[in-house]
Amino acid sequence: MSAPLTAFCSFIIPHYGREEMLVDTLASVSRLSLKDDNSEQHYEVEAIVVTKNTKLKCDLEVFANKLNVRVINAPMDVTISAQRNMGVAAANGNYLAFLDADIDLAPNWLLALLPQLNEQVKLVSAVQLAANNAPPLEILRTELSNAHTDCTVEFLPGRNLLMSAETFAISGGFPEHLVTCEDYVFTQKVAEQGDLFYSTASNYVHLGEDKVFNEMAKKEVWRGQSNLASLKGRKVSLSEYPSFIAPPAFTFGLLGFIVFAMLSLTTLSIVSLLGAILVLGLYSLRLYRIAKPKLSLATVIKFYALYFPARTWGTILGIVKPIQTSSHK
Repeated sequence: MSAPLTAFCSFIIPHYGREEMLVDTLASVSRLSLKDDNSEQHYEVEAIVVTKNTKLKCDLEVFANKLNVRVINAPMDVTISAQRNMGVAAANGNYLAFLDADIDLAPNWLLALLPQLNEQVKLVSAVQLAANNAPPLEILRTELSNAHTDCTVEFLPGRNLLMSAETFAISGGFPEHLVTCEDYVFTQKVAEQGDLFYSTASNYVHLGEDKVFNEMAKKEVWRGQSNLASLKGRKVSLSEYPSFIAPPAFTFGLLGFIVFAMLSLTTLSIVSLLGAILVLGLYSLRLYRIAKPKLSLATVIKFYALYFPARTWGTILGIVKPIQTSSHK
C-alpha cells in the first residue's frame, strides 16, 4: 500500500489537565509540511482533541487558518485507549496519527513517515530527540527510546504513531480495559498484520518527558499498575520477560539483603545483595554503552535504582487495588 497523491491524515490527541503543552502539540501539527516539492504528493490534515477537561480554556481559534481542530469531551472515568478510539470514530482521514498531548513534531514528520507505510510496514514512528538544554534524565529516557532505530521493532510507544485507518480497523482498536501499557497490547495486535518500524527519517520532542528523578519514580509506580493486566490475552515475546523479571529481582534482592543481614544470616544476605547488584549492573552497563558519552554511569545507575523498586511497587498495587483512570502517562 503506497500513499495516494492526496492523503488525508487525522491526528488523534487524547488530553487531560495541562493545556500549555496541548497548544504546543497542535502548533507543531499546524507547522507540518503538507506538500512534497520533489513529487506531486500532498496531504490534508485535521486534529481531533479528545479531552477530559470540562472546558478548554486555551484559545484554539489561533489555529483556524492553519488547522482544522475539533474537540470531543470524554467522561472522566474512561481510559486513554477509550479516548483514542473515540477520536478515531470521529475521524475523516484514511490515515491516522496518534499523539500524546505533549509532543512537538518535526515539520517533515508526515512527509517523511507516511511513504514508509506499505504492504509490509503497518505502523511507523519517528525517533525521539531530547529538548535543548535537557536534564540528564530526559537525555537518558531519549537514549533508551532510541536503542534500536531504522529497523523493525516489537513495540512502539503510543505517543507518536502513524498508520492507515484500514490497519487500525483490523487491529480492533486500543484496549479500553487497560489504564497503562495499552500501547504494548495495541502495537502487538498491529504487528500481527505486518511490521512496526522506528524511523530516523523524522523526529519529535517529548515535551512532558521525565526530567526529575523523584517525579519519574512516582510515575513509574502508576505506570506499573497495569503490568500484569497487560499480559492477559496476548502472546508475550521472550524479549519482554526481562522487563517483568528485573524490577522485582532487584527490589526483593535488596530487601532480602537487609532482612537477612538483620537476622544475621550472612550467606543469604550476601547472595541477595549480589543478585541485586547483578541485575542493576547488567541493565546499567547496557544503557551506558548506548548513551555514553552523553550520560555518566552514575546517572544510569541512579535511574535503575529508582526505576526497579517503583515498577515493583506499582505492580503490587495493581494486584491489590484498582488503578485510577483520570491521569495520563
